Amino acid sequence: MSRLRAAITGALWPLPALAVLVAIGLGIGLPEVDALLQAGVEEPLAFVFSGGPSAARTILSAIASSLISVTTLLFSLTIVTLQLASSQYSPRLLQTFVRDRVVQSCLAILLGTFLYALTVLRSVRSADESGSGAFVPRLSVTLAFLLTLVSVGALVAFLSHQTRQLRVETMLRDVHVEAGATLRRLARVADDAAPTAAWPAMPEGARPVPARGSGFLVALAEAQLVEAVAAAGAVVRLVPRPGDPVITGTPLAWAWPDGAGTALDEEALGAALQAHATLNYEREDHGDPSYGLRKLVDITTRALSPGINDPTTAVHALSHVSDLLGVAAQQTTWDRRLVDAEGQVRLLVPSWDFPALLDLALTQPRHYGGEDPTVVDRLFALLAEVGWRVTRPDQRAALREQRDLLVAQCVDRPPTGWDADEVRRRGSAVDDALARRRPTS
Repeated sequence: MSRLRAAITGALWPLPALAVLVAIGLGIGLPEVDALLQAGVEEPLAFVFSGGPSAARTILSAIASSLISVTTLLFSLTIVTLQLASSQYSPRLLQTFVRDRVVQSCLAILLGTFLYALTVLRSVRSADESGSGAFVPRLSVTLAFLLTLVSVGALVAFLSHQTRQLRVETMLRDVHVEAGATLRRLARVADDAAPTAAWPAMPEGARPVPARGSGFLVALAEAQLVEAVAAAGAVVRLVPRPGDPVITGTPLAWAWPDGAGTALDEEALGAALQAHATLNYEREDHGDPSYGLRKLVDITTRALSPGINDPTTAVHALSHVSDLLGVAAQQTTWDRRLVDAEGQVRLLVPSWDFPALLDLALTQPRHYGGEDPTVVDRLFALLAEVGWRVTRPDQRAALREQRDLLVAQCVDRPPTGWDADEVRRRGSAVDDALARRRPTS
């Protein structure tokens, strides 16, 4: 079910496809209802289409021909938006655009109305030579006209929405909201009751379980995998974190028997991991706390590239990074210890920790923006802002390490207009934030 849900929510086609099926069903069924209503002596419907077969054909043909042209325009604008987002900001933003419900809904309305008008058109009949046999599905034609009005509104809404979507602030907000939701969801299930407790050490008899496929680790069917590992009488420790690449033939996990003298069924464990560990050709953020930060860092570094040269966008993106790191500071690690029905640990799932996320967020912006005074100033401010929100010694140590790296780089190559004393002053502000004290300067 999780794979099916990810496939549906991460694709552009499901909602338009559903609209197409509904439209065809209505286009076939509603004229039959029209025929039943018109079979009586008196016409039971008021305020519906009252023209003849020729007028009905003209209206339905105009609706179908115009809407297919508008749908083509909408598809073209969508492709242009995707191309701009990919080249200007980050290719990984395409997932956000494809999942956009406004775009999906507008496509569904336009395609559905087009196919509905086309399907109803086939039921319109002119009178024969004797003057009988004419049929005009009045209710169906009226509904087609109403759907056309809705389609016009959908087109206007789409144009307004795409105008907002092309703004970098909107893209940053969408990534921020998506990443924040992922961090909060993972925090509810992470094994953080004892964040400093070490995992069980792998015994000498631990055996590698090679991967049977390649891709990024995006999901685990945890309950089924724990059940399979328990049935094999083993304990399994995965190697990759969510979002890490997996290569065929390399260790996907290490396994060892749960008791002395127990034989290890490596074939069964390999089959279980192949069945319940989802590998994909692209990363997903559902179980990966780092992916949202990866997107924001991509936007930052792309904005700092010589071809784009937009440090203001980089500074704005780093502000979103700062807030997400503050949310991440509420958690030390997103590792998982999964137990079976008897309470025995069966599956160890590594994940990202706060120092790793901090390093991911700062390394590339520090490298590519280290000589721009606005970017460096924002990096020092980011460290101070996160310093106010950390609570654990390992988090403070990670912040000091990143502060030292930034200070060393800027002392060696000071940003324009700065000197070594100014750099050290900015670095001391991070210490003030970590100590919760008033700035010394």
